[in-house]
Amino acid sequence: MTESTSSESSTTHEELIDPVERVLSHADTRSGVRVFGAAQALQDEATAYGSDDGEQWDREERHALRRVPGLSTELEDVTEVEYRQLRLENVVLVGVYSQGSQVDAENSLRELAALAETAGAVVLDGVLQRRPHPDPATYLGRGKAEELKDLVASLGADTVIADTELASSQRRALEDVVKVKVIDRTAVILDIFAQHAKTREGKAQVELAQLEYLLPRLRGWGESMSRQAGGQVGAGGAGMGSRGPGETKIELDRRRIRTRMAQLRRQIRDFAPARDAKRSERKRNTIPSVAIAGYTNAGKSSLLNRLTSAGVLVENALFATLDATVRRTETSDGRVYTLADTVGFVRNLPHQLVEAFRSTLEEVADADVLLHVVDAHHPDPAGQIQTVRDVMGEVGAREVPEIIVFNKSDLVDEATRLVLHGLEPKAVFVSSRTGEGIDELRRVVEDALPLPEVELRAVVPYSRGDLVSAIHETGQLLERRHESEGTFVHARVSARLASELEPFTL
Repeated sequence: MTESTSSESSTTHEELIDPVERVLSHADTRSGVRVFGAAQALQDEATAYGSDDGEQWDREERHALRRVPGLSTELEDVTEVEYRQLRLENVVLVGVYSQGSQVDAENSLRELAALAETAGAVVLDGVLQRRPHPDPATYLGRGKAEELKDLVASLGADTVIADTELASSQRRALEDVVKVKVIDRTAVILDIFAQHAKTREGKAQVELAQLEYLLPRLRGWGESMSRQAGGQVGAGGAGMGSRGPGETKIELDRRRIRTRMAQLRRQIRDFAPARDAKRSERKRNTIPSVAIAGYTNAGKSSLLNRLTSAGVLVENALFATLDATVRRTETSDGRVYTLADTVGFVRNLPHQLVEAFRSTLEEVADADVLLHVVDAHHPDPAGQIQTVRDVMGEVGAREVPEIIVFNKSDLVDEATRLVLHGLEPKAVFVSSRTGEGIDELRRVVEDALPLPEVELRAVVPYSRGDLVSAIHETGQLLERRHESEGTFVHARVSARLASELEPFTL
């Protein structure tokens, strides 16, 4: 795009959308295309991957496919996947907000821009309309929908993304006006999940959420969808040879979707025993568990890698992690505990995803301590905290002891730290990139971990070194010395291990 074209386009936008409040008043220009500051920052922010992150093979694999430039042969009929690889979609974002919530609406639209870019789109522009309630027919008011049509045409956009979950009637009506594809925020999030799911369970959970979203939004396309074209010719039917089995195409699709959803629910239930068995084994051995939860792109996987060198995928993108990862680590006094990385959350997280990923989120509900990671550099950390707590309440994790961790603290100044400290006085400030505050966080986690319930003193014979080893692994060893009869230990252990040590207690 040339400079002259860019300036003409900019002038046209102002003339078209002057009554509509704009979010991009100070947006950057990149190759002649205006993009959101938050989305641009998400791309441009340099991320240092050091030895603490472990081997990042998953990240390399995700970015391994590259288009070779200079090949002029274009496919005329391509699949959706091939289309995504060949050309990014150009999108325009649109939102509606009521009086007094403009800042929240702008933050939400910037977050939608980051979601769209993560899904594989180029954000051209974004507009907001202030009105008491979204229009029940076209989401935007009818006049503003016409102005949006002109904006889309002038930019050459392929898609309009609404910053809400649209009813199927609203999406169809808005498509009829703007003449391009219209999707909503939920569809974008589901698309990202579909791209990033890797394990069988993750793929099944995402597919289930997609089908639950699709089922009420199926639409027919005229007579070609009908399987009930029978009847007399004079009465408006198609006559002999056209009497179908009595089920329309859309009804057949709905039945198939419901059947597939039932299969997926059974598959997800079948995954549960293996995860429950691992969790039961940890509980039997009284190994405490710590769950890492928080907003998407807050740095949860980076924090896990910094604490354990786990090698979990780290990427500066939304929803890079979908599959729960559990790693073992130790406290400074030798107690073993587990750290579990979980899927991130986002405002207006689709209900279908919460339900589909409920089995994965059980790791959080069953944890002994919750590390709630918050992006200190985000413009609305309080909103992030509330969003995560709302989802935690839905999965029954509200009673789990919580430690607020403000990550990315190397990107904020002292004034911002004071504001965040006032928001959460007991929070810990860390930086997964530089290592700042990691030692303090380890101490806080160690203090929060539950101690084994039985304190005892025993002289363990040298022939029972396995018991001493078990104390080291699952208990808290307070004192140990070697005597003539055996090893004297003063420790806190589980009730199961205490029963094994009972013959040797003092």
